[in-house]
Amino acid sequence: MTNPSIQLSEVVYNAATQSFEARATVYAPEGARVYACAIDAPITMTFADAASGLSKQALRRHTARGGLRARIIAPARAVAARARARRRMDPFAMLRRLAA
Repeated sequence: MTNPSIQLSEVVYNAATQSFEARATVYAPEGARVYACAIDAPITMTFADAASGLSKQALRRHTARGGLRARIIAPARAVAARARARRRMDPFAMLRRLAA
């Protein structure tokens, strides 16, 4: 198994909970998944240490396959899915059923 790459975005320090929070996107062969991560840490922690902790948490969540996550759909796949959904409805068949 290859190691997935991780991109952290929207990294903030939440003073109320005394934790670093981030949105972590894990890019793996089966697709990209987004996880909300948070680690308890003092504000004096270095950004590199906080990023390492957030990345580890994202990887644990990714391999556990549990909890809340979001899947990123590629635009081409999204367009194809909408096209399939449109093909399912045949307006003429619907009118024929209503007229019968």
